Amino acid sequence: MTVRVVVADDHPLFREGLRSLICDSAETELAGVAADGDEAVAVTLEQRPDVVVMDLRMPGLNGVDATRKIVAALPDVAVLVLTMVEEDASIFAAMRAGARGYVLKGAEPETILRSILVVAAGEVIFGSAIASRLTQFFAVGGSTTVTPFPNLTSRERDILALMATGVNNRTIAMRIGVTEKTVRNNVSNIFAKLRVADRAAAVARARDAGLGSLPPQRGSPALPA
Repeated sequence: MTVRVVVADDHPLFREGLRSLICDSAETELAGVAADGDEAVAVTLEQRPDVVVMDLRMPGLNGVDATRKIVAALPDVAVLVLTMVEEDASIFAAMRAGARGYVLKGAEPETILRSILVVAAGEVIFGSAIASRLTQFFAVGGSTTVTPFPNLTSRERDILALMATGVNNRTIAMRIGVTEKTVRNNVSNIFAKLRVADRAAAVARARDAGLGSLPPQRGSPALPA
């Protein structure tokens, strides 16, 4: 019996490479493709594959939230994250969302194919680089409470978390008791450290890492950014 696979990735060339890998194997069959998170959810609900190969950073709905929706609707579908993101926070966010595997895009095609078959069989798999990071993390007494974006200061992380809830700079300034200019300066630092060009990209990174899950506080309306 072949394993039916949906591929979700916003890079056309990489998506085509995965399509060829899956179609060329006698053990797998392509069930559908998606270029963003919303499309990944829709195609999965329609096709009901065995495995979804999921990128994390895509337009619209990100890979973590798409994984969460798929697993909630179809718990028997295995999600294998295949991404360039190797931050601890993103790894744990994906696993909390229900992913059964996490492999980096630099892996050999044979490793990717084997990972698809492993998660389809109900097992969990990590790429060698990710397994090494997790081993080191737990060896030093780590826990699943991971500090995301360790290169940010505490204030910058607080501001990023509030940005991810959808509030604007003025509201953030009121929440943390600083001036709006201070918030703007910190936002600029966040963009530089995360190597993103705009607020939307920073928010996407934050939500990938599990930030922004709490709604704005009552009495502090979310205003346009």
